[in-house]
Amino acid sequence: MTRVVISGLGVVSPYGAGTKAFWEGIAAGTCAIRPITLIDTEGFRCRIAAEVPAEAVAAFDSSPRRSRADRMALAAAREAIADAHLSAEDRAGAALLVAAVGGGMLEGEAWYWEEARMGRPSPRIRALRSILPASHAETVGHRLGLGGPKETIIMACASGAAAIALGADLIRSGVVPLAVVGGVDALTRICFMGFNALKLLDTEPCRPFDRDRRGMSIGEAAAFLVLEDSERCRARGGPMYGEFLGAGMTTDAHHVTAPHPEGEGMIRAMTAALNAAGVPAGDIGYVNAHGTGTPQNDRVEASALRRVFREGGVLVSSTKSMVGHTMAAAGTIEAIATLLALQHSLIPPTANLRQLDPDVPFDCVPGVARPTPVEVGLSNSFGFGGQNVSLVFRKG
Repeated sequence: MTRVVISGLGVVSPYGAGTKAFWEGIAAGTCAIRPITLIDTEGFRCRIAAEVPAEAVAAFDSSPRRSRADRMALAAAREAIADAHLSAEDRAGAALLVAAVGGGMLEGEAWYWEEARMGRPSPRIRALRSILPASHAETVGHRLGLGGPKETIIMACASGAAAIALGADLIRSGVVPLAVVGGVDALTRICFMGFNALKLLDTEPCRPFDRDRRGMSIGEAAAFLVLEDSERCRARGGPMYGEFLGAGMTTDAHHVTAPHPEGEGMIRAMTAALNAAGVPAGDIGYVNAHGTGTPQNDRVEASALRRVFREGGVLVSSTKSMVGHTMAAAGTIEAIATLLALQHSLIPPTANLRQLDPDVPFDCVPGVARPTPVEVGLSNSFGFGGQNVSLVFRKG
């Protein structure tokens, strides 16, 4: 079977632009969840989120026809491609898979407010061409010369992880020699309002797996990886951050928003990923958990982890405690966190974790990163509708 390696990384995160800033932030356990400045939070119970800094966004492509999300996606994909040292010829045959949910909704909301609510013509109408999630793939593919198959993946919070799994499948099946895969979501009013209405947001930075956790924190980000046939990468002298070993994808078919109460779909996804990777559960040294910080999701995920990994042994942490839930970007930014943890032999912490829930039988690396050599790690992404994706990576 064709081996798939990761040869390039690119990130735009609440720490700023660049993979280096992202890794330094999570390695230091720095929580980037702060008061929101991007949208008006008057009247909302929760008023915090993890925003990409304004100065970082200002440095990106400033075309008025591109949404904030398009600009973040383009910046992260450009970094990943440069990091992999891809030539124009390489890019011409590369597949592009972009996970997205919100599209350019932020600009659409601003246009609606100015023109429909305030009754004045809005120049933001130029950005409405990028309101649909597919705009990100159109922008990235066109600007960066990616001429292979192009897809937009919409699987709620599991979208980013699914993009990685599907990109690897295209390489293994011989359709393409390499794929640029990623996810992006910008903060929007409709997302923030929706999670507030569902009473799923904590008024303080989220604290996954804490006994007194009260909800999640929203974030925004763009994160892209270059996946490549290992022999091709080696022949051209490309970098190798790690190897993609396998994925498991399942659906609970249980409820529109709630996970299966016993984590049945999560268990199947993790088990399928381990089987696809040819790796026993005991070989996994680190799990980057979905870990949203909501009472129900953390409880169900912890129960599913217990079923797969038994008790103890594997280290578990949630990087959402630092950068929030970045929606469609979550699966890709957390995959990058997992790869960098393996590369640096340093497990990022679960920030804000003060007292571990007694029903969580794992070391969740509270507060401070843990120096630990790990060869194989697993990253979980579980979305609304019971959409579950687990990915397995080996250290490069």
